Amino acid sequence: MIKRIVEIGSPARLSLSRKQLKVEREEFAAESLPVEDLGVLILDHPAIRPSQGLLSECMKNNVAVVMCDEKHLPASVLLPLDGHTLHSKIVKEQAAATPGRLSRLWRAIVRAKILAQADALDAFEEYGEPLRAIAGRAGRENPAQAEARAARMYWPRMFGEDFRRNRALPGVNRLLNYGYSLIRAATARAIVAAGLHPAFGLHHHNQYDGFCLADDLMEPLRPLVDRRVRQMRDEPEAWGEELELEKEEKRELLGVLAEDVNFGGKSYPILTALQYYAAGVRRVVCGEEKETEIPRP
Repeated sequence: MIKRIVEIGSPARLSLSRKQLKVEREEFAAESLPVEDLGVLILDHPAIRPSQGLLSECMKNNVAVVMCDEKHLPASVLLPLDGHTLHSKIVKEQAAATPGRLSRLWRAIVRAKILAQADALDAFEEYGEPLRAIAGRAGRENPAQAEARAARMYWPRMFGEDFRRNRALPGVNRLLNYGYSLIRAATARAIVAAGLHPAFGLHHHNQYDGFCLADDLMEPLRPLVDRRVRQMRDEPEAWGEELELEKEEKRELLGVLAEDVNFGGKSYPILTALQYYAAGVRRVVCGEEKETEIPRP
């Protein structure tokens, strides 16, 4: 079943009623939907009051609950501690994974990311072939160097010569931040469901980051967000000359989580593909297989 992505952006009381999310707002009739149908629940207002019973039911159903800050950017993700029946066994194997095993997987992810960037450029007739050449060599050289070289070509072609990717800047950068945070939350949800711990990364190892593995695995899906933001930027009559992270812009970016991606030669909704992807990563990390399929936008 395709899971739903729900955002609540106004004052509301959220509670659990017969295993359903019940939303009560002033001057509106109460609304409800089954918690088991949810994949991601986004809370984006300081006056939203979720009940403990609702949050507990969300954890039982592996719903990623995302809470946003005053800038409307996701600030935290609530995930279940035990998302898989063999969680303890898998985490022990994950912690004992050999560096060589993790390195091979990371090289494959970087290559997939660069190919996805090339596809994104082609979608706007920006000529992504040079990035494919870099991706072709990514398996034989330092992945950090390949990633950096691709980025130097990619960002100017995608958003213009004057563009600089900087999380602190407004406009395009803020929309990218929001979109990436959605992909990150969905990826973390899939990781937990696969029995892996999101803090044990392949490449990212920031001691202050509890989602290092999510930051690793989401890399090939970032161009999904880039493409959506580029489309918005190219339609100033609809979104204005200066992009702002307002209600309509957020709703448009939420659509990224409803897109289909290619996984193993077949098309799947992104939340479904992430589940297959995380399960494949688990098998590689635990030494059951040598490689896995990686989603391609």
